[in-house]
Amino acid sequence: MPDPTRVPTAPLLAGGLVGGFALAQQTGVRPLGGAAMLAANAVAARQWYAVGGAPLAAVLTAGYWTAMGVSHPLAKKVGTWPSVLGVTAVSAGAAWLLADRRR
Repeated sequence: MPDPTRVPTAPLLAGGLVGGFALAQQTGVRPLGGAAMLAANAVAARQWYAVGGAPLAAVLTAGYWTAMGVSHPLAKKVGTWPSVLGVTAVSAGAAWLLADRRR
């Protein structure tokens, strides 16, 4: 079985944001989508901490949850899926740039 702490965090975050949104949209249960996002963040944060300590983990976690928050008003301008995919790209890109490429 693969070690979840060795999974690159950029695709993990992408899965958390896109998967969490899709899950909430399909079930109508927003907290379920939030739980999926939280699980992805929890795994990723452990890796960020190992790479850059508490400051890196805090910055990337804040960026991840900010992306989710920004997607709501952005969706009113560009649509739901374009918004989710856009903020996911930014969040995952930051994770790759600041953490994954340093592993």
